[in-house]
Amino acid sequence: MANSNSPAPKTLNITAISASKGASTIECWQLSAPFATSSTAGVSGASFAQLGKTGNTSYAIIPKRFNGGLHNAPAVQYVAFISGLAHVTLPNSTESATIKGGRDGLILAADTADVSRDGHSTIYPSNQETHALQIPTEGGVVPPHTVLYQGPCRGGDNA
Repeated sequence: MANSNSPAPKTLNITAISASKGASTIECWQLSAPFATSSTAGVSGASFAQLGKTGNTSYAIIPKRFNGGLHNAPAVQYVAFISGLAHVTLPNSTESATIKGGRDGLILAADTADVSRDGHSTIYPSNQETHALQIPTEGGVVPPHTVLYQGPCRGGDNA
């Protein structure tokens, strides 16, 4: 996020696990909603981006060194890794993404069973629990975006 030493970001870029032609992909997306400046008390002057309407949010505590196995996203959802580490791989592909909890820990999982045959695999290799917020989009809506490139967003590309 922006601080007093850096300019406010214009858009939010996130790593997306999506699908093309029935197979999961990993892409860097630029969300269409621009950052704006808040006028809300307590954060007035800070940058924020709307993520769209969302559904029931859950908080997950994933055990250390956990193997989530091969699966589809249960819904189109943002996943905000607060702590820990997640490593996502795709079957029949060399594509992968390592997501570290914290500032760059927001991803979008959109490879639901209706668009991807096999989904993706996630392991949590850390020696600590991984904590994550799972935030489904309302109605399974994929947020408006532009694909910047194949593969996960590179360090510093997120905001």
